[in-house]
Amino acid sequence: MYQVTFDEKDTIIRIDRELMAPETVSRFLDLVNLAAALKDSRLADDWERMFTRMLGFPTGVRLIRDPAFNKGTAFPEKEREVLGLRGLLPPKVHSMDDQVLRVLENFRRKPNDIEKYIFMISLQDRNKTLFYRIVTDYIEEMMPIIYTPTVGQACVEYGHIFRRPRGIFISAKDRGRMPDLLRNWPYQDIRIIVVTDGERILGLGDLGADGMGIPVGKLALYTACAGIHHALSLPITLDVGTENEALLNDPLYIGLKQRRLRGAAYDDFVEEFIMAVEEVFPRALVQFEDFANVNAFRLLEKFRERICAFNDDIQGTAAVTLAGIYSALRITGGRLREQKFLFLGAGEAGLGTADLTVSAMVGSGLSAEEARELCWFVDSRGLVVKSRSDLSGHKRLYAHDHEFIPDFLTAVETLKPTAIIGVSGKARMFTRPILEAMARINERPLVFSLSNPTSNTECTAEEAYNWTEGRAIYTSGSPFEPVVYQGKKFVPAQGNNVYIFPGVGLGAIACQARHVTNEMFSVAAKTLASLVSDDDLEQGSLFPPLPKIREVSAAIATAVAEVAYERGLATVPKPEDLQGFIKSQMYEPKYHSYV
Repeated sequence: MYQVTFDEKDTIIRIDRELMAPETVSRFLDLVNLAAALKDSRLADDWERMFTRMLGFPTGVRLIRDPAFNKGTAFPEKEREVLGLRGLLPPKVHSMDDQVLRVLENFRRKPNDIEKYIFMISLQDRNKTLFYRIVTDYIEEMMPIIYTPTVGQACVEYGHIFRRPRGIFISAKDRGRMPDLLRNWPYQDIRIIVVTDGERILGLGDLGADGMGIPVGKLALYTACAGIHHALSLPITLDVGTENEALLNDPLYIGLKQRRLRGAAYDDFVEEFIMAVEEVFPRALVQFEDFANVNAFRLLEKFRERICAFNDDIQGTAAVTLAGIYSALRITGGRLREQKFLFLGAGEAGLGTADLTVSAMVGSGLSAEEARELCWFVDSRGLVVKSRSDLSGHKRLYAHDHEFIPDFLTAVETLKPTAIIGVSGKARMFTRPILEAMARINERPLVFSLSNPTSNTECTAEEAYNWTEGRAIYTSGSPFEPVVYQGKKFVPAQGNNVYIFPGVGLGAIACQARHVTNEMFSVAAKTLASLVSDDDLEQGSLFPPLPKIREVSAAIATAVAEVAYERGLATVPKPEDLQGFIKSQMYEPKYHSYV
């Protein structure tokens, strides 16, 4: 695998390697340790020369400023001597446990969540291993900070809290040279790309280039929750302009100060980007993130059969919501085909969820038409019905023969749904009269308040339980504290896509799938629901506890890979123990020995 060449003084002068070897840290460290062993055996004394020749492995100040290899005060004595760190670090050698203690102490004394976010992102810039160790071990405390809901505020303030560039920014001025931009990234074996154009960031709208916080946060969760090594991932923002007047007038805005590309110019730009990815990172899965409705479905349909790609807002949200429905039906004892769903909001999340739910009902014996009759939508103008002349695109599939109803409360009272699913991006839309109506209609109403961040949720957990006499089966897109109602404690689990997309990505990467299909998301939903315990359901949790997220991701990855093998979409031989193989590929954040 490695060919080591020595000069006449037995000093290593060259290490030849397989082309892809340095692209994962584990294999790179194998190279380091091999060279160290050979160095010891030949008694050569030119350590500095050896390490600097090994693919530019950093020493001295360069090493402690490289977040991929830095251990801070945890560098042991031998490495300090060999790697030129004497005097550059305090004399005390600390364990990783000591460092975790220090980080948590400083993190918890920060005055607010945005300061905590800045602190953790700064740690990621200094010491990736320590960052991922803390996020992995303290996921319940860290996820609301590095992702929703705090990442929303971070994106709003991105230009004002900007410290260090992260990922690749491809702007409308970069036409004709996108492959060159991608090659500027220091790693060539990229397996997962999260890309946004910043037009629909969470429920916050058009944030342009400031939306980079989303792909950065998503990829941090891929590593922490599914063990996909950070060297294999790349966040990308396509800066095609913004319609946000505040950003256009903000001197600290980091993106292009121009109106968004539209029409053919936009399509040509995205096409060129996909072609560049195919050329530079041919094995990468592309996750489309936070594109506006006008583009999201269209881009997914255009590229899903051409490359390995999915849209998390459409498919990931759908899978986690369907998993929540499966879990809720274990409480009510009902069947999926007996439910009636009323969605508030007819964007990517709602329509994607309806599509996946319809697919599941078709699998239980209904026709597609019969299944769609059980899914109803209220958008910003009222009930989606066939008599409306303002419907476009995907909404038409769910336009029913019914009199027009202008408001959600009347729709609830008229249609009598068993579940209301909020994906509107607007706060407090599930009012007390609406929730009381749901409680009159159903013994155990399903109330899914999925809009995030927290400021945009349709109703809080406390409102859902109090206004339904404790009978609501509730989940939300943002986290809420437990609620006690008439002596019973409810612990609502967050219905976050993090339960789905890391496992789907891990499974697709493990088998090097050519495409990601809706069937994979259906299987992911069923797998997730199967991992919810009876104890979880008893306390009102429709999802497993977050500390089990890596176990969940491994199970979902295995199920997704099984589908890929069954459908002929995998491009590598199937291991005898697929789940064991997938678990063996999951990165564990710990320090490696360099000498």
